[in-house]
Amino acid sequence: MRKLLAAILVILLWNACKFNTGNKKTLPILGSRQTATKMVNGQSVTDTIYQTIPAIHYINQYGDSVTNKNLEGNIYVADFFFTTCPSICPIMQRNMLNVYNAFKDSAGFKIVSYTIDPQHDSVPVLKKYADKLGISGNTWWLVQGPKDATYTIAKSYLVSVEEKNPAGEYIHDGFFILIDKQKRIRGTYDGTKAEEVSKLIEDIKMLKAEPASATSK
Repeated sequence: MRKLLAAILVILLWNACKFNTGNKKTLPILGSRQTATKMVNGQSVTDTIYQTIPAIHYINQYGDSVTNKNLEGNIYVADFFFTTCPSICPIMQRNMLNVYNAFKDSAGFKIVSYTIDPQHDSVPVLKKYADKLGISGNTWWLVQGPKDATYTIAKSYLVSVEEKNPAGEYIHDGFFILIDKQKRIRGTYDGTKAEEVSKLIEDIKMLKAEPASATSK
């Protein structure tokens, strides 16, 4: 599964637009895209419509709703986990703490971690897990919602999650996904590798410094 997804991501990266504003590099926009033609002042203008993350409605570790409105105007990093995960999740969350600590006092930035086991990961369980990690405030939200909705939205993030068998064994990819203010995917990073997470931190800085007009078309 991971090899297949890695191959897909290579193709997406190959096809992603690479932008330059003068000599300043900007991050690519990943995912599918379409073109739309419209008339502006009597002239035909073609715009590119990029894949975006659809509307969400989840509950975080404080029992508060998290929707697109809460993320409006924010860059954010998303990942998928479950609190009883014995394998990659502890590594991912330790690495995500580096991202959290780098930007927890920075305006316009969030982390959204989706549980893929909402039946077990209730609000109190998520709060206890967050407390154990040392998370406070509203920079990093651990969120839960209907499992089917989470599995569906994972595809929009180019992530694979599934329930392995009826006994409730879960498997998921360990990627951190960087999303811009327009809800477009700007990078994917292996959350189990420290060097990938260091690159993510640098890319977040680059994205925060990106002019709004740089990739608006």
